Amino acid sequence: MAKAEVPAEPKVAAPERVAAFRTGISAESRAAAYLMAKGYRILAKRYRTPHGEIDLVARRRNLIAFVEVKARASLDDAAYAVTPRQQQRIINAAQGWLVAHPEHAEFELRFDAMLIAPRSLPRHVLAAFDAST
Repeated sequence: MAKAEVPAEPKVAAPERVAAFRTGISAESRAAAYLMAKGYRILAKRYRTPHGEIDLVARRRNLIAFVEVKARASLDDAAYAVTPRQQQRIINAAQGWLVAHPEHAEFELRFDAMLIAPRSLPRHVLAAFDAST
């Protein structure tokens, strides 16, 4: 007689990871709305590649901005959260995005950060880092 298989328990994310994910999604939505109010058009959200992820890809005139969104308890904490390792992953992901979207290859490119904190307006840091680092 064959032994009956017991279905595997579904994986459940830890509550703190779920909360962090929801905070990130909310922060990205706030950042996108802020950029649109400043005249940017959002071309991509959460663009994933094997080398990294770009939170937002935004365009204004002949500029493409690859935007890293950071939500923390304070704007200063958010600023310090964009680490050099993360910057390199974003740069690599941006190269992948440009390969997939060659029509934007001649545009000016910039790596920005959008800092989000409770009870504060978002802070848009232009050219927060560059690809030469």
